Amino acid sequence: MNTEEILLKKRLLELANKSYTNSQYLFTTFLALSELDLYYQIEREISYVPVTLFGGTQDCERVMIRFGSEELFGYEEPFPISCIEIAPIIEKFGEQLSHRDYLGALMNLGIERSTLGDIIIIEKTAYLFCTEKMASYVIDNLEQVRHTHVRCKIAENVPQSTITKMERRNCLVSSARADSVIAKLYNLSRSQGVELFRAKRVFINGRLNENNSGMLKVGDRISVRGYGKFIYQGTAYETKKGKLSIEVDVYM
Repeated sequence: MNTEEILLKKRLLELANKSYTNSQYLFTTFLALSELDLYYQIEREISYVPVTLFGGTQDCERVMIRFGSEELFGYEEPFPISCIEIAPIIEKFGEQLSHRDYLGALMNLGIERSTLGDIIIIEKTAYLFCTEKMASYVIDNLEQVRHTHVRCKIAENVPQSTITKMERRNCLVSSARADSVIAKLYNLSRSQGVELFRAKRVFINGRLNENNSGMLKVGDRISVRGYGKFIYQGTAYETKKGKLSIEVDVYM
């Protein structure tokens, strides 16, 4: 465990204790999957204080942790998250921009990644989740993404899901082992699939997973850093030779 990971664990423990002791809601900034896994490692240790995870929609990958609950404190406090709509000033001249394009433009403004959540792209418009404190800075300063001049404002209609498109795929595998399914889906050898687990690049249901031989269950959400995300939907049928035809929904 490196110094940054140790410090984040310590920070989470401090927030949990302070929230419980002072009877006040406390929030982290946006956490990546690898950072969220550190929370799961100490989840039992801080189980005395209720915790909620949220990133702007029900299925955001980058989320904040809120310590506290209405039942414990007697009042509710929403997450300090804003959603910004980023759209081309002139629609017909707008480029088809990628997640990397938007993130790069934001990073060039000197913004810390931890203040930014997921970015949802719908055609030529992007929806950025960020901390409330960062929202006005983004709106005032983000004027161009690649060659496209953009306007930013607080979104009137916030997307209810980060999933803009999914594709159902069928694969033939020897078993529903995690490494077997990942290798088949991304056209990798079994050894390459195993290496992804060793490199700590596989997350199942938001948790870092290093057990490449574990069996996937229906509804499991798998994220493979550098490759993509999918939801395991189970076995469609078994062939005469004992192969399994599995179904997965791939995030596009």
